[in-house]
Amino acid sequence: MSYSIAVENIKCNGCATSIRKKLAEIAGVAQVEVDVAGGQVQVEADEALRPQLVTALAQMGYPEVGSVEGLKAAASKAKSFVSCAVGRIDNMTHGD
Repeated sequence: MSYSIAVENIKCNGCATSIRKKLAEIAGVAQVEVDVAGGQVQVEADEALRPQLVTALAQMGYPEVGSVEGLKAAASKAKSFVSCAVGRIDNMTHGD
């Protein structure tokens, strides 16, 4: 059976490679594909393995979207974005 898991924090192909390698080590996982831009991990495995896969992803720093860990990650990203924007505005107004 094939299904997708939407996750936070996938930033590049290096992340995708790490995810593929880690999930492929789990018995019963036939195939793993990662959509970096979409934040999706497509898995060919029994649906019963889903909780184990979600846990493995969270432990790697890729929590499922909508989970408690995922919500924390989204909040951290938002804080980082705001901090970056404030820093840029400060540089523009103070000529740094």
